[in-house]
Amino acid sequence: MIKTVGSAFRATLLAGALLAATSLTAAAEVVYHRGNDGNPETLDQHKTSTVAEGHILRDLYEGLMVYDARAKVVPGVAESVEVSDDGMVYTFKLRDAKWSNGDPVTAGDFVYSLRRIMTPETGAKYANILYPVKNAEKINKGEAKPETLGVVALDDKTLEITLEQATPYFLELLTHQTGLPVHPASVEAHGTDFVKPENIVTNGAYTLAEFTPNDKLVAVKNAHYHGADNVAIDKVIFYPIEDRASCVRRFEAGEIHSCSDLPTDQIAALRTKFGDQVRTPPYLGTYYYSFNMKKPPLDDVRVRRALSLVVDREYIGEDIWGGTMVPAYSLVPPGINNYGEPVEADYKGKAMLDREDEALKLLGEAGFGPDKPLKLEIMYNTSENHKNTAIAIADMWKTIGVETTMVNRDLASHYAHLREKGDYDIARAGWIGDYSDPQNFLFLVESDNDGFNYANYANPEYDALMDKAAAETDLEKRAEILRQAETLFLRDLPFLPILYYSSHSLVSPKLSGWEDNLQNVHPTRLMSIGN
Repeated sequence: MIKTVGSAFRATLLAGALLAATSLTAAAEVVYHRGNDGNPETLDQHKTSTVAEGHILRDLYEGLMVYDARAKVVPGVAESVEVSDDGMVYTFKLRDAKWSNGDPVTAGDFVYSLRRIMTPETGAKYANILYPVKNAEKINKGEAKPETLGVVALDDKTLEITLEQATPYFLELLTHQTGLPVHPASVEAHGTDFVKPENIVTNGAYTLAEFTPNDKLVAVKNAHYHGADNVAIDKVIFYPIEDRASCVRRFEAGEIHSCSDLPTDQIAALRTKFGDQVRTPPYLGTYYYSFNMKKPPLDDVRVRRALSLVVDREYIGEDIWGGTMVPAYSLVPPGINNYGEPVEADYKGKAMLDREDEALKLLGEAGFGPDKPLKLEIMYNTSENHKNTAIAIADMWKTIGVETTMVNRDLASHYAHLREKGDYDIARAGWIGDYSDPQNFLFLVESDNDGFNYANYANPEYDALMDKAAAETDLEKRAEILRQAETLFLRDLPFLPILYYSSHSLVSPKLSGWEDNLQNVHPTRLMSIGN
């Protein structure tokens, strides 16, 4: 609920005074008050799994490679990198970097860290991100010793990483928080308590000063960071605000410089109120429906195409999702690295009446019509937006004589049903990329991907193209092979792409350096705060 004018005004004055008092201390200390998605479950980069943790860990630590303000991959601790002709060996030269206690950052620190994340006892949730490293998967599954990992310190400033096979997006993987180093001596001395403020040693632009769950996490500038002279913000305070509307109220009162997420049902009103302070750029994700291709009549591509043709994605994005989602005509979202423009459905831009005519013709050829209506069930996980999307699509399908029923499950049950190959007709799903590469979307429907190939798609030609792309080290040639795979995907339609995700943020005009990007990453070290 919006505050009254009087209370909002008083809150603004009070918050302004507090911010002013804070900024006047410690020689005009610059403080960034940052709304975050929630409490971090862990500050151990090897056990991390949430976006909220990622925002914090990118401030505390620096990996071999990092994202810049536009989410492009650039050197971090690595000063340079050389890749062998076969794409199998990466040699990193490290810059003169230090930990927050003054220790030098060495190649041995990365060897220790990468072995640690693969050791089964660590319990890393996202260890598979780094499976391209030689023997990583075997070590993580207890089939090989950590010492056999393809990571070697040639000297203190030279790190060599050998892969299982050429992986052109490998440098992108190293930007993920799982690739961040730990300080070996701290882990050995304190065990799991190495993450506590009194024990933690970091190598990023900031180091942890205070952490009070459900209240705030305070990080202060690391004087030993190699780029410290260019870091304009002295302190960043992360506030865990799971209630999105609450963050908006605190932003309005001047207590917060940015909110990391927004209530979607208020986006239109927020745009009216805050204008371009509301940021909803494309996010690296696709919202789609999965067809059960093992179940007639959805095993007939004519039926799948007919259903896809009449979905008005523009209406769904604007009217159901308040303009916060972008119409999708491909599985791979636009703007992704190593791809160029994605292949798109051939009916994009065609008049809906023409699309409905083609859909009716296709259903007729498949044996359906007024005397034999097509009857289908949509399964979705509980959410008003998902429910409203399903209702809207059912109405669209009604125009071509399809009778639709619906069933909803809670999130955990919904995805468990899909992973365990439970019976369904059509199911709502979504995918946020773990890294910016088309492979991370197209692999979803490889025939041997038991976990995510909900459609039960099995096309040897598609699998062969994906295998060919995996072995190709020339990025332009690889991109063309992957586009051929997506062309097959759009012909066969195991999934029905509906929308591309958007990120939702509120950003104060006082905060400079926040660049909208596909990964929704915004390191504090790249920003500054003015009046």
